[in-house]
Amino acid sequence: MKDKIHPKYYTDAQVICACGNTFTTGSTQKILKVEVCSKCHPFFTGEHRVVDTAGQVERFKRRYKLEG
Repeated sequence: MKDKIHPKYYTDAQVICACGNTFTTGSTQKILKVEVCSKCHPFFTGEHRVVDTAGQVERFKRRYKLEG
């Protein structure tokens, strides 16, 4: 294998969720910012809701003129 081609691996990378939850994991980036984690994801919470990423749901509704 070639030397010095792999990124640095951080065993203490900090993950910050939009809901405010933080935890530590291993990653090639020191800080990771995520929108959904296991504390707020509908699958883990049992809550039925639409997770909207960058307005995709509204764009879909506008495109097909859906109400609601």
